[in-house]
Amino acid sequence: MWSRETIEWRLWRVFRVLSILFFVVITAFPFYWMLNLSFRPFGDVLLNPLRWVPRIEDIRAALAPIGCIWHTAPQCEAAIRNSSYVAVLVEYGFLTYIRNSTIVSLLTVTLTLLFAIPGAYAVTRLDFRGRNTLSWGILLIYMFPAIVLGIPLFVFFVRIQHALGIRLRGNLYAVTVIYLASTLPVALYMLRSYFPTIPRDLEEAALIDGCNRLEVIWRITIPLAVPAIATVALYTFMIAWNEFLYALLFLVEHQPAWTLPLGLQQLDSQEVPRTFLMAGSVIITVPIIVIFFFFERFLTRGLTAGAVKG
Repeated sequence: MWSRETIEWRLWRVFRVLSILFFVVITAFPFYWMLNLSFRPFGDVLLNPLRWVPRIEDIRAALAPIGCIWHTAPQCEAAIRNSSYVAVLVEYGFLTYIRNSTIVSLLTVTLTLLFAIPGAYAVTRLDFRGRNTLSWGILLIYMFPAIVLGIPLFVFFVRIQHALGIRLRGNLYAVTVIYLASTLPVALYMLRSYFPTIPRDLEEAALIDGCNRLEVIWRITIPLAVPAIATVALYTFMIAWNEFLYALLFLVEHQPAWTLPLGLQQLDSQEVPRTFLMAGSVIITVPIIVIFFFFERFLTRGLTAGAVKG
């Protein structure tokens, strides 16, 4: 006969499994339904909107243009016309938007890490007047929503344009600087929380051996902080890749400079089939998922484990 403790333990195991399954389903189902609609033709969605699984012929029709990359054939024209993904990539300019989003995201990650690593190191390792105020200021700026910063940044951009006589709105590289307003406080806050976990003994030993502060950061701090830096890079990339408000304020007037969120917005229209919107959503989502799984090994590896005994 089972004891009360055994019964409670078994019930807890069942509850835990059911809870995990529940959250997996509610998390994965929207993405699955998005994939389902993106592979189906719009006519089939209208006739049978609750079809749970796309037909094999629908999947083949959506993926058929892949075979037309290396050669052309008469059937390729029909294949291209019947694919929601090709329509989104070619007719609605998503190839350009992917390029723009990639440029902006990579530049944002690079600039964010370039400023955040020495900034967070200074706050956590150096003693200077106003250190605590600066540390609290990072947290305060992090708490400001983007909409609050959007208006003053827009006014600042317009005044800089008039003062310098150059066009900044619609410029991808100029907007990258604006994106730092969203990413830099987050990066500083995350790295500021991680750097204190790195043993000071290693840095002090490097200073005794003749290294200066920059060499300590490059040779000691950065290698030991790879998990945190990878996390910051991933989070920063996700913010820049999905950023919509600043793109709407500074890029909407110049369509060749649009990023993916702006391109996806144009698909949210009554004149555009819903299958195109779902295909665009898959295109903007899949790169983030792939990058996340690539960075996962960095996120779960503690490089500082066992570095110092005692």
